[in-house]
Amino acid sequence: MQTSSPAVLRSLMEQYGIYPKKRWGQNFLVDNNILQRISELSGAHTGLYTVEIGPGMGALTQLLAQQSRGVLAIDIDETLQAPLEEVLAPYTNVRLVFADILKVDVEQELARQFQLDHIPEYIVCANIPYNITTPIIFYLLEKCPHMQGATLMMQKEVAQRIIAGPGSKDYGLLTLMTSYYADTRWLLTVSRNCFYPRPEVDSAVLQFTPLPQPRVQVKDEEVFKAFLRTAFQQRRKTILNSCASFFDISKDEAQAKLEQLGIKPNQRPEELSLEEMASLVDRFLD
Repeated sequence: MQTSSPAVLRSLMEQYGIYPKKRWGQNFLVDNNILQRISELSGAHTGLYTVEIGPGMGALTQLLAQQSRGVLAIDIDETLQAPLEEVLAPYTNVRLVFADILKVDVEQELARQFQLDHIPEYIVCANIPYNITTPIIFYLLEKCPHMQGATLMMQKEVAQRIIAGPGSKDYGLLTLMTSYYADTRWLLTVSRNCFYPRPEVDSAVLQFTPLPQPRVQVKDEEVFKAFLRTAFQQRRKTILNSCASFFDISKDEAQAKLEQLGIKPNQRPEELSLEEMASLVDRFLD
């Protein structure tokens, strides 16, 4: 049963008396060409496990199951269990878990579901809900050390923020933190017309490849992250004011340190690269 067909999808939903739930951002991808492309570009192969977040009605899950050693599909919506079990019945290498992804230890669950005595190498592939895109990305990059890569579909505007360059309006905390952990590649733009129900915005598919270690080395990672959060919550402040306030020093002292780094005191946080931010925080911790 190919649930990438809008007619089949609607029929299955009527059969089980279910409907797309707005609170969980359920917009089902119903374009088979796009589904095929995502599956092909995900890097799934028979030597790797795949974790899918939000399988929906199983259209992408079916394709991933054909390519992967095994698929762990995690969804928060328990009402999808019966139709998913029907759709995925031919695939003995799929395991379904109904839970909040942010409350699941993905790596331990993968080993448990496939009865492994170790955490295997795996990739993640998902059409992630718009309302929790950022928490999911941070969770995967910070808490999943065995993950080989993540191919994620998200709101196009969020994708633009992730790949933005310094000085652009989209550049910010999300840009810096994803760059800190991973290389990122734009794979596809996906029209809102490819979904049922049709969302108000277009989507994009990005691929994250985790770095073996963070892109920049810093003296104190927690202070570094805290400074980035504070600086970008106060984007209108100059970097001079952000530094003086965060590190609780005089503006004269802050200006001297910035000038030693070749950073102009009147620059804004969004004008500085990840490397400049790292050097800045390290200098202020001296």
